[in-house]
Amino acid sequence: MFKLVSETAGELGVRAFVIGGYVRDCFLGRPNKDIDIVVESTPGLEHAGIELAKALAAKTHARVSVFKNFGTAMLKYHGMEVEFVGARKESYHRESRNPIVEDGTLEEDQLRRDFTINAMAFSLNKEDFGALVDPFGGIKDLAAGIIRTPLEPEQTYSDDPLRMLRAIRFAAKLSTPELPFTIVPESINAMKTMAERLQILSRERIVEELNKMLMTAKPSMAFELLEETGLLKQFLPELSQLKGVETVDGKGHKENFTHTLQVVDNVVLFEKEAGREPDLWLHWAALLHDIGKPASKRFVPGQGFTFHGHEVVGARMVPKIFEKLKMPLNEKMKYVQKLVNLHLRPIALVDDEVTDSAVRRLLFDAGNDIDDLMILCNADITSKNPVKVARLRRNFELVKQKMAEVEAKDEIRNWKNPITGDYIMQVFKLEPCNIIGQLKEMVKNAVLDGEIPYTFEAADAYMREKAAAMGLKADD
Repeated sequence: MFKLVSETAGELGVRAFVIGGYVRDCFLGRPNKDIDIVVESTPGLEHAGIELAKALAAKTHARVSVFKNFGTAMLKYHGMEVEFVGARKESYHRESRNPIVEDGTLEEDQLRRDFTINAMAFSLNKEDFGALVDPFGGIKDLAAGIIRTPLEPEQTYSDDPLRMLRAIRFAAKLSTPELPFTIVPESINAMKTMAERLQILSRERIVEELNKMLMTAKPSMAFELLEETGLLKQFLPELSQLKGVETVDGKGHKENFTHTLQVVDNVVLFEKEAGREPDLWLHWAALLHDIGKPASKRFVPGQGFTFHGHEVVGARMVPKIFEKLKMPLNEKMKYVQKLVNLHLRPIALVDDEVTDSAVRRLLFDAGNDIDDLMILCNADITSKNPVKVARLRRNFELVKQKMAEVEAKDEIRNWKNPITGDYIMQVFKLEPCNIIGQLKEMVKNAVLDGEIPYTFEAADAYMREKAAAMGLKADD
């Protein structure tokens, strides 16, 4: 591909360079099929990037998509997505993150990049094919694991405040045990003083970055940085409110912010151990699972702090948080809400004597999301005491075994009430009324409690018995 670009650029009389993430990942040994090519303009050739993409598409018979308003073109070639754009320089008004764009040189294009490690380029020109063009020392920063802006961070972040979130996301994404990435102190300080600049961004752009942070190998690193810099309070203050420990009469409580981030990291780890693909919405459920604790915190003399009902409070908060962040209010939100609401249920089965009835109810309420719920609940077992964690995890395995036995016997996960409202109305010649719901609930509870088998015949007989006690007569 690069040789074809070089040859075609030479024929058009323009200079082309691979730039950005592909160059960075090339040095890090990370796979990357998204390639950005910047093309220096030349007199008499408007939209040099688009023209080069078109010429290349004609040669390779590849499909090209042109976005003239943005001055870009996308070429799909052998599983790669190659984006072409003319070299440009940008300027910003303080009230907007939309730049004023003009044609520019490669150096001006590199100067507008967010970080030194993303400003490196490879030449695709015949005279110096493959040469690294690195005016800001990005290769040294990459080797040292440093996130640094090409310009003063105040200018870079003022021009586009989203770059503050991107800095944190890259620090989390690129870090490995062998090479952790850090953001330079002057950049951290700039974020602290400029956090309110995030308010000019759309919630959708912020959430896009948050989603990418949640899909990194260790999301806690990103959210710790968001909290440290004050950025988190700008869009998710509910999470910030989990931070800190209150002490009364010598009794304190768990530091819920740190605990929450540990739970998110645990979910990522358990997914990997199970050979599962990372699930963004499960990660959101982990992030928000204790979100109701600040509102439900109470101090009980002689006992200490309690958070009774925080799962119910948190479940009610989920739709409001999703709406505020312009996130989907569809089944994704309902899934997160369900897991937040149910996240204590398996833990309760660990602590109490496990009955078939309790397991049936959990399987019924969780439905097809039971496996995800169990990952979340297992991840929620955190303590500085390894003996306590080991004990809870052993008990947790017993609950999982009990669930498997009950499910194999009762097939309750996708259970549906064999008695419908229409059937009750037909049998007793009723108009819609509260009695119908009461009878359905009685049948459901009888099945889940093991009073009657899960068959239509048993449910029908039970319904008629309870209806007779209520003074109803079947019209068969």
